[in-house]
Amino acid sequence: MKVLKFGGTSLGSPERMHTVADLITQERGKKIVVLSAVSGTTNTLVNIAAALSKKNHIEADAIINQLYEVYQAYCVNLLHKTNPLKKGKEIVEAHFTVLRSMVGAEYSADVEKEILAQGELLSTKLFVTYLEQEGINSTLLPALEFMRIDEENEPDEAYIREHLHQLLKQNSDQDLFITQGYICLNSQNRVDNLQRGGSDYTASLVGEAVDASEIQIWTDIDGMHNNDPRIVKHTYPIPKLSFDEAAELAYFGAKILHPSSIRPAQHANIPVRLLNTMKPEAAGTLITADIEPEREFTAVAAKDGITAIKVKSSRMLLAYGFLRKVFEIFENYRTPIDLITTSEVAVSLTIDNQAHISEIKDELEDFGEVEVHTDHSIICIVGNMPFSKVGMLKKVLDAMGDIPIRMVSYGGSKFNISLLIDSQFKAETLTRLNEKIFGQAR
Repeated sequence: MKVLKFGGTSLGSPERMHTVADLITQERGKKIVVLSAVSGTTNTLVNIAAALSKKNHIEADAIINQLYEVYQAYCVNLLHKTNPLKKGKEIVEAHFTVLRSMVGAEYSADVEKEILAQGELLSTKLFVTYLEQEGINSTLLPALEFMRIDEENEPDEAYIREHLHQLLKQNSDQDLFITQGYICLNSQNRVDNLQRGGSDYTASLVGEAVDASEIQIWTDIDGMHNNDPRIVKHTYPIPKLSFDEAAELAYFGAKILHPSSIRPAQHANIPVRLLNTMKPEAAGTLITADIEPEREFTAVAAKDGITAIKVKSSRMLLAYGFLRKVFEIFENYRTPIDLITTSEVAVSLTIDNQAHISEIKDELEDFGEVEVHTDHSIICIVGNMPFSKVGMLKKVLDAMGDIPIRMVSYGGSKFNISLLIDSQFKAETLTRLNEKIFGQAR
């Protein structure tokens, strides 16, 4: 069985949804298709929730009505037969009735998550209706009947496997299944989600649960590129990546893949293939456990919104337990650390979640002088970098030229060199690295 995930841009118009239907029926065999919300929908739902959180019911109503008109038009262009069109409009009506009911409800985090779930529920039900119209037999697997997170907001993998297998067993004669990405139940059996980009995560969790032969992630770009094609000219897709390389690139900014989505596939050793809905003939990128031994540099990615924190204290000198106390502060506020460097009397580190920065700074000041600098970016250079290879760091630093570097992280992983820079230098840094280490001219 294969798992195929299609993102919002792949569903962005009725014509693109038609293309998705063509793609999934070209190949025989059992398939589970994971769909995101139609592009733009989740952002609009976020805006509705934001208006309701401010008790701005007039604004929320206006946004709901605008989105309703979008889906009315989508239905008309997606479904051309009378009965399917009627069914599609009933689906839209039902979900917008839910949205409108939220306007009068007391706002809460649970209400917000119910709102955000409507996008995937709409896209999958409309897609199944289109398949029915075209005579394509499929079964809808409601994600809320098998996808669950635990008290720590981590996937409950045993629950997912058990309940998904039950649903598949009930439909053992079926070859094509459709389900929602992103949405799930939490430990209180309330509607929740896997956070932004969670449809990739859904696909990987589903793939692991069913022991899939392959997981395909279909987007609007032909595989993982060696650099950010939105910023840098002359990038190219990478034919093959290792799981470790892909995980580093996803975490440090490569937008094509959700950072969490590699782990379940890697754990089950399931190949992941990145493909382009708009250019299905392109080879894309294949992610497996294999490493290309002769390749030095594989790709570069950038992660924005980074805050650098420096703690300087003479109490660090010849002390033990100091770093543990510092790390405990971040642990207490559930704030992950990306990079860290230390000296005898100072420690510098970076975070990408500023939700508790004021409280963290206040507690760190008990240890010494604290500096906080925002608007930074992490530039991650990924490749095959065992310690026996000499000169790789020099090549990176030489490429940087006169661009100031605030931090360098090297040696923590044999797949990654990370640089912290001021975000104003990001575009120039990516361009120089593309030129110097990949030999791609401007």
